[in-house]
Amino acid sequence: MMLAACLACTTPLPARAQQPDLTGLDDGMVGPRTRMLVLGSVHLREQKDFRAEALAPLLDKLAAFGPEVITIEAIGGEQCDLAARHPAVYGEDYCQGTDKARAATGLDIPAALAGVNKALAAWPANPTPAQRRHLAALFLAASDPASAYVQWLRLPAGERRVGDGLDDALVQALRELETRNNESFQIGARLAATLGLERVHPIDDHTGDSHQLADTKAFGEAVMAAWKTDRTQLEKVIAEQDRLVKAPDLLPLYRYINQPGTLWVYAENNLRGPLRADSPQHYPLIWVNGWEIRNLRMVANILETVRDRPGRRVLNIVGASHKPWFDQWLGQMPGVTLVDAQAVLK
Repeated sequence: MMLAACLACTTPLPARAQQPDLTGLDDGMVGPRTRMLVLGSVHLREQKDFRAEALAPLLDKLAAFGPEVITIEAIGGEQCDLAARHPAVYGEDYCQGTDKARAATGLDIPAALAGVNKALAAWPANPTPAQRRHLAALFLAASDPASAYVQWLRLPAGERRVGDGLDDALVQALRELETRNNESFQIGARLAATLGLERVHPIDDHTGDSHQLADTKAFGEAVMAAWKTDRTQLEKVIAEQDRLVKAPDLLPLYRYINQPGTLWVYAENNLRGPLRADSPQHYPLIWVNGWEIRNLRMVANILETVRDRPGRRVLNIVGASHKPWFDQWLGQMPGVTLVDAQAVLK
């Protein structure tokens, strides 16, 4: 027995087993697969040459994909309510205020969210204009203006008026959304209304990158300096974006920013400089940690929209710098098939 024990002590350990690849666990699954399309976008509010009518060919391509769920890069009501309750952590102006909607409806964000869920659970096949106006008011009170805008667009033009929870201030706010240069409204909400969807889903999340640092000014300066170390390729991408955004048809722009080579430039510029920066306080690395957490939580929020509804076609509209992370992580999810954006935009 002692000899056997000694032999066991001298026997070399087997080589470490290869880490299991979880991506194949859904081979042969029985249930329906969820199809995820991630559309990387420029932030339209930053494009002074943007014209909404130039999006028509892009919207046609996305409509042909037929999404049943549309997510947008916006912060949802639950997180806005959380931030308002913890201003020392998230700041005083984390989300756009809902004071006007609360005055019109008498509802704070939690009550409005409950109202939205109750209304949609009993939503009829052919809602009346009054029901749509009421739901739009609930969405505004729930800090979800993009979904309110979907309801506004689904109303006949003559029914876009005061009533059923919408007062003069809220009607004015909805009319202002018609001209807001923002992909959440000009792509997400417009497409949802065209396809007969009742809402979009805000999935942005900043709970993981609200850094608690003593010197936020030095933090920002260190991160900006790290990004500027080598922008040669990024400047070329930006120059091409600036050229394409002036065109009367923005479909070529979206083809360009969603191609793998462009996405790699975004990803490399985001992380290479910060990961290689020499900072005594490790500020650039801290920023990278927050960036990764944000993307992980955004992807989790996307998955939550279809958690109880497998097999849906989902369109995720997000800033193009997020797309490589979304594609990588969504592509690893069991039961999810990642849709090639280039094929859809072809």
